[in-house]
Amino acid sequence: MFNSLRFRLLAITIIVLVVAVGTVAFFASQSTSSEFRRSVQGILDYPSLNIESKINVINKLIANREGERTIWDELQVMLEGMERSSQARYVIADLEGLVIVDSAGELIGDRINTDLSKPFAAFLIEKKPVLAYLVPRTTFNLAAIESEFNTSVNRSLIIAIALAGMVGLLLTYFLSRSILRPVDDLIKASRAMEKGDLNQRVTVRSKGELGELANAFNAMAEGLTRLEQLRQNMVTDVAHELRTPLSNVRGYLEALRDGVVEPTPEMIASVYEEAMLLNRLVDDLQELAMAEAGQLNLVCQPVDIREIIDKAVLSLIPQARQKEVSLGVDIPAELPMVTADPERLGQVLRNLVKNAIINTPPGGEITICARAVDTQVEVSVQDNGMGIAAEHLPYVFERFYRADQSRARTTGGAGLGLAIVKQLVEAQGGKVAIDSQVDSGTRVSFTSPIADLQ
Repeated sequence: MFNSLRFRLLAITIIVLVVAVGTVAFFASQSTSSEFRRSVQGILDYPSLNIESKINVINKLIANREGERTIWDELQVMLEGMERSSQARYVIADLEGLVIVDSAGELIGDRINTDLSKPFAAFLIEKKPVLAYLVPRTTFNLAAIESEFNTSVNRSLIIAIALAGMVGLLLTYFLSRSILRPVDDLIKASRAMEKGDLNQRVTVRSKGELGELANAFNAMAEGLTRLEQLRQNMVTDVAHELRTPLSNVRGYLEALRDGVVEPTPEMIASVYEEAMLLNRLVDDLQELAMAEAGQLNLVCQPVDIREIIDKAVLSLIPQARQKEVSLGVDIPAELPMVTADPERLGQVLRNLVKNAIINTPPGGEITICARAVDTQVEVSVQDNGMGIAAEHLPYVFERFYRADQSRARTTGGAGLGLAIVKQLVEAQGGKVAIDSQVDSGTRVSFTSPIADLQ
């Protein structure tokens, strides 16, 4: 469970939510608390009371006092009027904090709480220094109110975080199900293929990375299915290729043992031919396996490819004449040498020309061409035979593959020739290609790197 992709996606989402929401909550709480203090302090500061004018009025009263009432009574009346007009409370106290005048008339004779009030002016009345204070209308504990306010804000933030977390988890769960459904399908299909069911395919539900993964899986499954079919066909073909010569050899030997026939030169030659067929098939299989494993012993050197082509054509002229097929060569006068193993390069050419002779009807033509292309020399074998259908072209270089499934050993080889050609060419640094059209002919080409003679 803890190693599943779903669990890890969920865990990552939870971590991201906790970090993100926690960070937002922390800074929101700090900002709210700071803003609260600033706002409350602004309220306590009474910025709109025009304190300077109040100070001037008090100074005028002190300087121009008239009437029978004492200065303190006059100040009491004045501060009461100020309170009514400005909705603020004014207090005058001596330097020890003893209240002498209070616009509300509640604190006279008591000491003022300097933690909640602060003086805004100083006066000298009857040779007595006093301080004027602004006092909040309601005495309250700012720290307690701030704590209560922050608690309320934090409680709201916690509820919001919890709700956001639940919504995030629910969204993650449902979204992860839709995201991971293709992965689950891939796992089920892979396990079914592991048990031998190669017909498994997954439905492509998206065009993103998971869609590409599903397409890659389906392509892999198609390839495995085709390879399995080729493997089965290979077993069948190998059995067929071996059965016929073995049956012939066995028949001849049984006839000799029973005295039915005499060991004539013709019969011995026939047995020898069947044995050579077996030997060639085994050699081809071994050579192909070594080429695919990269274990071929190649002696690459500068080679005149014109000479290789001439030798290959000369050796196959009798076979072409027997089939009534003409062989032609089209090679420019100036053709650079290539780096290759001359024996293997000749084997490639012979395989291609033999294959062309087999698939070209009597009266047909086969042309071997060569030309320099960039840093490579391209050699092609073109025939005007029956051609190959487009759906078979991607597979013609696979072992035992036959475009014409009805082709017998008498009309063609075991289906190893082109597979060997591909491996030999690629082992020498070249590439092989094929182009064909039904009833128009086939062109097989390969490249070989130009030799560096410096």
